[in-house]
Amino acid sequence: MDLFLLSWTALRTAVAELPDEDFTRPSGCTGWLARDLVSHLIIDAQDVLITLVTPAETEPTRDAVTHWDAAETPPTGDEPLDALTVRLAAAYEEPRLLKFHLAEVGSAAGRAAELAAPGLRVSTRGEVLTAGDYLSAYVLERTLHHLDLLAHLPGMAGPPAQGLARSREILEKIARAAFPVSLSDKDSLLVGTGRRVPTDSEKAEPGESAAKFPLVIK
Repeated sequence: MDLFLLSWTALRTAVAELPDEDFTRPSGCTGWLARDLVSHLIIDAQDVLITLVTPAETEPTRDAVTHWDAAETPPTGDEPLDALTVRLAAAYEEPRLLKFHLAEVGSAAGRAAELAAPGLRVSTRGEVLTAGDYLSAYVLERTLHHLDLLAHLPGMAGPPAQGLARSREILEKIARAAFPVSLSDKDSLLVGTGRRVPTDSEKAEPGESAAKFPLVIK
């Protein structure tokens, strides 16, 4: 849960420090500008708040790894919810309004995460997890979206090293395959989720990872 807070705080800080003119740059998410991604993060923060106050009485059905479903088809950006996210982002009109809303809702989600008991059973997407597993699962998404935000903005601070390492571990467990040890945590995530095409030398690395990746996590 501490790692969720670390990753979430780093991502919100990156958004707060993003110059206004960069909100209209492409992000690492297909079909989304940076402002669209920030709009998605606001929705994500609301989901955290909703989930942490939606207790469940039954036993957990998922954990931090099995929370995610993996697909082989990359998103096109044309899904109804994706299109809604774009429209919502445009409705803010000014980057400062997006920043303000994320700061407000995002900090509330962070406080809710701090107060949640790790063993609390919560319900989301029709599944039951402990709060600890739910927040641990979202270290992966927060880390990937931090990379997405800065995909075309070299020079800005990236995700925390601990979040990158944990996200790589989760992704390898989802695929039941490991990346070559020579591949950095960041590059493992980019290649493993199809955000970057592997180089010829990376394709030549020994191991079973090539047959398992890239994965689309949802």
